[in-house]
Amino acid sequence: MKLSTQILVAFTLIILLSVADSYTNYRLSKKVQLNSQFLSKSEAVIRNSNKTHRAILEMQSAVRGYFLTNDTTFLEEYNRGIKKVPEYLREQRSLIGINNTQRSIIDSITHLHIEWLVYTSELIETRNNNPVVYQNLIDTKFKKHIGKNINDAISRKFKRFDKIEYKTRKYHSDMLLQSLANTRTFSLIFLSLTIFVGIASTAYIVIMITNRINSMVRVADTISKGKFTIVEDYRKDELSALSSSLNIMSRRLEKNIQDLENKNAELNKFAYVVSHDLKAPLRGIYNVISWIEEDLSEELSPALKNYLSIIPKRTQRMEALINGLLDYARINRKTTPELVDTNIMVDEIAQSIVPRKFKLEIINLPVIFTERLKLEQVFSNLISNAVKYSNPKNPRIVIKCEKIMNVFEFSIKDNGIGIDPEYHQKIFEIFQTLREKNEMESTGIGLAIVKKIIDEQGETINVQSKLGEGAEFTFTWRNNKAV
Repeated sequence: MKLSTQILVAFTLIILLSVADSYTNYRLSKKVQLNSQFLSKSEAVIRNSNKTHRAILEMQSAVRGYFLTNDTTFLEEYNRGIKKVPEYLREQRSLIGINNTQRSIIDSITHLHIEWLVYTSELIETRNNNPVVYQNLIDTKFKKHIGKNINDAISRKFKRFDKIEYKTRKYHSDMLLQSLANTRTFSLIFLSLTIFVGIASTAYIVIMITNRINSMVRVADTISKGKFTIVEDYRKDELSALSSSLNIMSRRLEKNIQDLENKNAELNKFAYVVSHDLKAPLRGIYNVISWIEEDLSEELSPALKNYLSIIPKRTQRMEALINGLLDYARINRKTTPELVDTNIMVDEIAQSIVPRKFKLEIINLPVIFTERLKLEQVFSNLISNAVKYSNPKNPRIVIKCEKIMNVFEFSIKDNGIGIDPEYHQKIFEIFQTLREKNEMESTGIGLAIVKKIIDEQGETINVQSKLGEGAEFTFTWRNNKAV
């Protein structure tokens, strides 16, 4: 699966979780709204029920007060109730809607109230206008508690109505609380899932990409060290193209390096063959000249003797050049790194190269882990160069080192003839020398060998010098590992 597809799937999953969370919250909020609306209406129903019952009770009290005192002022509350109670009952019907149980109770209360009004209106009308009928009503209805029974029945109906309303109200109140709890629970669940999916998918993609990039970096690093490995990548996504390109590059580099090594091997073999073939005639020329000087010395003119004396020097210089070329060709040979005490190594080189009359100072040289042979070649050539060009009257050479991070900076300083700044770079080119061409000890290859080794190690070398003020060669050398 492509990386873009994986990222799209992760974002789609997060969006789906967010949509599910929103939809769930919407559904739960609708329930909360409906339950809240019911509770709000239920509160109005309870208030109206209490108000209606209270108005009926006040009418009953007003009637009793009138019959006890014959004071018509009590009938004012009764008459107000006749107008208000029907309105309250109509309002209650509109509030409860089509609830059959409660609506039937309200209808029963209405019928009982009408029956009670008929009963009380007969008593009130006959009390003053028709005493005989009034007395008859007292005997047949009042004393038999007809009105009281009606009032008790109305009170029971109201109690039952309120009980049903409170029970329904409690149910919806519980549902409201449950909906609120569910809303919080589902919101927390979806939020946790969204965060988990977001973090997990991000971590998975980041770790996967990081690991694959790190594997490519490791392969590139091993390639830079000459180990041509490949990336094992079986995914088919955007990074696979990079892995494939890196693998192709590794294989091509491996083939090219192998070809170069084969060619170098052939060149080395050729160099050895050529050196052997060149040295043989040079030795023959040298021997022939020696024989001529020995056998025909009396017959040779002074001018001819002078010319013949030049030939051995030229042949010796040619042999030195051949040996230098062989040393230059051997530089690319790999050796095993080892722990090297450069102080001891330089001291051993100095004993074989530096004459006793020289004043030699070796200062603060470290112990490092490196290829001994190559570092030895660098020091041998630089010390030999310092010996050649030091002041013949008071020769002095100073060798020291400074550590900068994990890099050592070595310097070899002499007090010789110095080097003109315009030749500071040219002296590192092969066959370039500051001595005359007929002086056999200077071939112009020593500094070229040093430069080639330093470049191969990825280090730097430079020279600080002026004519007549000596020269100081400074080069860096890296410790291959901590010691």
